[in-house]
Amino acid sequence: MKISDLQEKDVVDVSDGKKIGNIVDISIDRNGNMHGILVEKYKFFFSLFTNNIIEIKWNQIEKIGKDVILVKLD
Repeated sequence: MKISDLQEKDVVDVSDGKKIGNIVDISIDRNGNMHGILVEKYKFFFSLFTNNIIEIKWNQIEKIGKDVILVKLD
């Protein structure tokens, strides 16, 4: 699977079923291991001027499906 394939999928929180956003980048540690995904949160009108990128650690990803990535946030 390529990063570009992941970027096409919606990221959804399994606890409430809400769309979090879309992947914009990945986080890699110094050894070259994938540490997590960087997700641009779904934009609401009121949050246009705030930092909307959050990091989701690899161990928080529950399932990568055909259309969505299911995550469990703390």
